Formats: sequence, C-alpha cells, structure tokens
Amino acid sequence: MNNARQKNLFSADHTEEGPYPWELAEASDQLTASIVFNRPLETVYMYLVPEALRDILQPGQRVRAPFGRGDRPTIGFCVDLGPPPKSSRLLKSLESVIDNEPLLSPKMLELTRWIADRYLCGWGQVLESVVPAGVKKKAGTRVVRFFQLTENFDAATKLPPKQQAVVEVLRSAEEPLEAEELTNKAGCGISPINTLRKKGIIQAVRQRTTSWTVEFDLIEKVDDLQLNNDQQQSLSFICDALRAKRHETLLLHGVTGSGKTEVYIQAIREVVSYGKQAIVLVPEISLTPQTIRQFRSRFDNVAVLHSHLSDAERHWQWQQIARGSVQVVVGARSAIFAPLANLGLIVIDEEHETTFKQETVPRYHAREVARRRAEMENIPLILGSATPTLEAWQDAHENRSRLITMDKRIENRPMPPVVIVDVRNDPHSQKGEGIGRALGNAMRMALSDNGQIILFLNVRGFAPALWCRACGESLRCPDCDITLTWHKDRQFALCHSCDYNTVPSNRCPSCGHSGMRMIGMGTQRLEAEVKAKFPGVKCLRMDSDSMSKPGSHDAALERFRHGEVPVLLGTQMIAKGLDFPNVTLVGVVDADTILHQPDLRATERTFQLISQVAGRTGRSSRGGRVLVQTCCPTEPAILKAAEHDYVGFVQPELAHRKEFQSPPFRKLARIILRGPNERDLQQQSQIFADTLQKKINEMESPACLLGPAPAPITRLKANYRYHIQLSATELEPLQQLWRAAVPELQKKVNVEFIVDVDPVSMR
Repeated sequence: MNNARQKNLFSADHTEEGPYPWELAEASDQLTASIVFNRPLETVYMYLVPEALRDILQPGQRVRAPFGRGDRPTIGFCVDLGPPPKSSRLLKSLESVIDNEPLLSPKMLELTRWIADRYLCGWGQVLESVVPAGVKKKAGTRVVRFFQLTENFDAATKLPPKQQAVVEVLRSAEEPLEAEELTNKAGCGISPINTLRKKGIIQAVRQRTTSWTVEFDLIEKVDDLQLNNDQQQSLSFICDALRAKRHETLLLHGVTGSGKTEVYIQAIREVVSYGKQAIVLVPEISLTPQTIRQFRSRFDNVAVLHSHLSDAERHWQWQQIARGSVQVVVGARSAIFAPLANLGLIVIDEEHETTFKQETVPRYHAREVARRRAEMENIPLILGSATPTLEAWQDAHENRSRLITMDKRIENRPMPPVVIVDVRNDPHSQKGEGIGRALGNAMRMALSDNGQIILFLNVRGFAPALWCRACGESLRCPDCDITLTWHKDRQFALCHSCDYNTVPSNRCPSCGHSGMRMIGMGTQRLEAEVKAKFPGVKCLRMDSDSMSKPGSHDAALERFRHGEVPVLLGTQMIAKGLDFPNVTLVGVVDADTILHQPDLRATERTFQLISQVAGRTGRSSRGGRVLVQTCCPTEPAILKAAEHDYVGFVQPELAHRKEFQSPPFRKLARIILRGPNERDLQQQSQIFADTLQKKINEMESPACLLGPAPAPITRLKANYRYHIQLSATELEPLQQLWRAAVPELQKKVNVEFIVDVDPVSMR
C-alpha cells in the first residue's frame, strides 16, 4: 500500500470515487436511496431504487451498490429514501437489499449521524461499528426449507394415498412445515413431497430460524432492600425526572459502599412499572457477571451485551432486545446502542473509567453518546461514581447536570483506615520484593483472623523489564518504543502494545554481557511471592492473561466470594465495583505505576484507582484496613485518596487544570501522524501543523494549536508517531477547522493521520 493510499484511509473526508460520474437513465420520477459506506467519508451517496426493491428497502437496512473504481459491489447502509434531486444528472441503481428488516431505527440513525459529526469520522464507519458482527451475519441461525400448499391447489384433485396424506397434513397445519416433520406426520418419505412440488400442488418456502438459544442459571428472586435516607433522597431526585418525563443528567456521587447499585435498581423498577426499559453500562467485563446476577434477582428479563459473548450469543441477545422482551440491558460501552424501543433510563456505573472511551474508529465516549441518546429520548441519565471525572464534576457545578451526594456507607459503616507506607527504605522492597514488611505483617494478621485479602498491582506479567547491569540497556520491542515484559508462565518476553514476543538470550543484545536482570514487579511475580511467603494459602490472580476465557471472570470471583481462596490479586479489573464482605485487608502494592506517566490525567487516575481499590474493604461489621505502598508518600493524589477526600483532591486539581487551560476547561482534539521514516514524518508533521495554523488564521478561529511533537510512545507497531493538539473552549470551532483543513491536508501531507476528539489517553 503506497503512502497516498494510506493517507486517504486515515482521513476524515476521504474523496474516493463513488457512484460518479452519473451513468444511468434520468431519474425524474424514481425513488432514490441515500447510502453511506464503511469509509472515512462525510459524503452521502444517492442511488436509484429499482422497482423490485421499492417495497423491500427501508432506512437502516444494508444494501449492495456499485461504488469506487470499477463499480465494485460494495455494502453500504441506507439512511434515507426520497425523490431524486432536481438535476439532470443520472444515477446508478442499487444491486440488492441484504437485510429483511432494518438493523437500526430512525432514532438510532440520527444518533449515529451525531456521533459521526462530533467525532469527525464517516457515518458509514459508525454504522458498521454499532451493529455487532453477529447481528450482521445472523450468527446462530440457519435457513430452513418449509412446505405449504400453493394458492391454486384444487382439493378435488385425485392423488395417490401417500401424496394425499401429505396434502391432508398441510391442509390441517396452521403454518408451513419442515420436511422432517411433514414426512413424519404423513407417514411417508421425501418422494411424494417432490412429486407434489413438480405438480405445482405444494411449494417450498425458505425461512431463517434460530438454531441457538441462551440458557440462564436460575437465580432466586429477592425483594428490594430498605433504603437509608441518602439512598431514598437520591431515588426521589431520579423519580422526579422520570415522572416529569424530562431529560436530566444526574451525577450520583456516592462513596464506595454507599449503596448506589440499590438506587439504580429501584429507579429501574420505577421505569419498568411504566412499561419502559433501561440500559446499565459497566466498565469492566469482570463486573458484568456480578451486575447481571444482581439485576436478574430483581427483574424477569435481563439482556447482556459485551465483548466476551460469541457472535451467536450477541445476535440472540440483540433479537430479544429488538423484540421488546427485555426490561434491562447490562453491558460494556457498546450496550449504549442496544435497540430498545421504549427506553426510559440510562445508567453509567463507575462513569470515571477510561474504558468507556473507544480507542478505534469511531472514537466515541459512551458517556457523551449516552447523554445525547437520553436527550433524544427525553429521559434521565445517571452517572454514578465515588470518584467522578473532573468533566462530570465540573458539569454539575456549572449546572449542566445535577449533583446528588451519598457521603455515608450503608449502616453508617466507617470508611476503612488507609495507611501510606513509604517503601523507599523498606528492606524487602530494596531486595526487589513486592510485599513490604508492613504489608506482609498485615497479611499474616488478616489470614490468622480468617479474613480475605485483595492485592492490587496494575502491571501484568512477571517483570516489566529485562535489564543489563553492564550497559544499562533494557530488552526492547523491535517495532515499538517499549520494553518487553517477561511472562514466566509462557517463558517469553512480550510487548504489551503489538504482541511481539521472543525467547530472550541470557546475553544482552546490546553489549553481549551475560546475566540479564529482571526489574520491577508484575502480577505473575507477585503471585509467586505470595505463594512463597504464605505456603499453603490459595491465591487467585485476575488479569487479562489469566482471565482470557469466557466465563473465567465469574468463576474466579465466585470462588473468592465463597471463601475458597483467601487472597485475590490483580490489575485494575479488581479495583472497582466488587463487594465482598469478608475482605478485611486491601494492599496497593505500587501506587506509583500511573503517577509519573506523561498524561494530564495521571494524578486523577492515581487518585481514582487508590480510592476505588481501598473501597473494596470495610463492607461488613468486620471492618477492614488499607495499606498503600509508595515511593511518593507526600504526593497530594495519594494523600487525599488515603483520606477518602474527593473534594479535597478535586479542587486544587481543577485549579491546576484551569491555569494550564486543560480539560474540563478546554475541548481537545488530538491528531496522530505516523509513518515508517522518522525524518520524513517530522517534516510532514510540520507541514500538517503549518497548514492547520494557516487555516486558523484565515478563519480567525479561536482554536489553539500545540505541536507537532513526538508522541510519548514515539514508535509503535513499526511506525514512528508525532502528535498535534487542537484546543478551544467549545468543540464546534475544532470541528469547523478540521473540516475546512482536511481537503488541503490530503493534498499536502503524505502520511497516515487520525483525529481523536476528547482523547483520554495521550500515550
């Protein structure tokens, strides 16, 4: 693929030749269809609808249409139908309609168009993304041949006994029958059926039927819990908006263990009583089984949508939702596109999580899409978190949403005491161990008291670096600017960005010195240390390496819930939302893993992670405590997390953001350029920035430009990366600037580029 072609694939307004020049007969009295394709295009193309397709085609269905050079048959989405334009141009015709029914409703088409406009990508790209692959290919279904009598069948026709038996069975049947059922009831083979078809007495019809269903575990139904004053007041605010049938965004700021989930459930109970439905978004797949179990114990019909479902499972769930037989949809960010016809409420739990932002096209944030969908449906949106994003917090304080506070735990249980442990002089830490002296002693006390322990370390693998003592070089990925992580279980060093792996030699590849040393602590190494220091104590590791199989999250958490395993350790998938009353100790093994990353949200993420993982203990009368190991014991984010003081953290952090004109006080768009040659990329990036600055000056735009500069991870997947940042107080000037500049950029710049609106990662 040459550079020019690569450039177009990553542009926002790609101008690949569509159904032009106009070729077919003039369409003065014809029906036309507006079609978008899975390309980075803003253009909506118009085609004639052949007579044979007029009664079939509806907006929201996929079609095949001639497109591009050579009029290749290409799949696109029909987004509108109407009369042809008042021009002398000639239109091409659609070739076929793929779907029997629309995959998206008019409201979902409107929502996807909004996403394309906001996040500067093609409408067709959005449509391709929001409809699951299993739905598009009808996974879990099969085409079956049924038989029925023809309309011109004459009952007086004399037939041989077996053929007559087939006819009598079909006459008495209320619907067409499959061949196997028909032969069984008629007591014959397939030959009489074939003969009757040749005579024109019966006909075969093909229908798609479901060949796969979901079997749910039986979950005992439980009654709603008695709410405390904070919960009742929060529910009242939500129900006020529901009963008034108005849109309102409600930020439910509740400390960990304050009972936010029960508020969600009883608010949804109100919604269901109106005959409406709800969407509940959770950030981690590990949370999904627990959340599903909670909701299935309260509601009759709960659907699930997340990435660990097979195509057949996802299609089946989608069908149930589309038929209106579901009360609640629970899932990850893509569940915001669930085809609910009577949506009454949207809930985003743990709204602060970065997993709600999609990192591939379309790069939408589920929070903003949920807000837009709630506005369109005129329904409330609940954002729940103990540590809200600064964007959500600022919105509430500028009256763009309502703040609801729940600052007490259930039954007025105290927040767990948090001890900050400075490990710089800890003898165990100096030897490279993950469990310092204080944490080790606390673990022994907890285990002797039959308590359970959660250890949090946000680094997977065994050791994050292999280092040469002679020259100081680390073993690095040949395609990325990243050190390789040693995975002891698989006996290779792995790049966590591109999945490159190698079995390293004992000698340094740079200087040839023997004896590469493992530096740092990963979850595998921590697991080995726990087993060595506490022999006979069962330990369960949860990270993306150990939890890759479907159902593994649920199985692991159920073992821990039932006390089979005393120690649970893992990455951020164990840091939020989990409720285990017997956990009496939480240990944060290294609180500094995110703190010093080159990212404006590094301190915010550090505060959130420590606060969230600390909230996993002290959830019963047994109480609990938290130990936070750090080399930066005076860091404000760590100190405020230890004090459970969100407001104390957020006020100076907002002041800092405002001083440096960062979100939430500015809207950002990040442009990433990439190419195999660093010098060429640097030159092209400067041309790109100069072109944007020229447009800013011409348009007198309020947008500000920063860069170009090498990205923090300068080389990734064999490409060098430079980035440019655009900012403004509102998003619209950035959108206008981008659309005005892209045509010129396509002519001048000969490298790949992408645009990310509202980025959450700057790596």
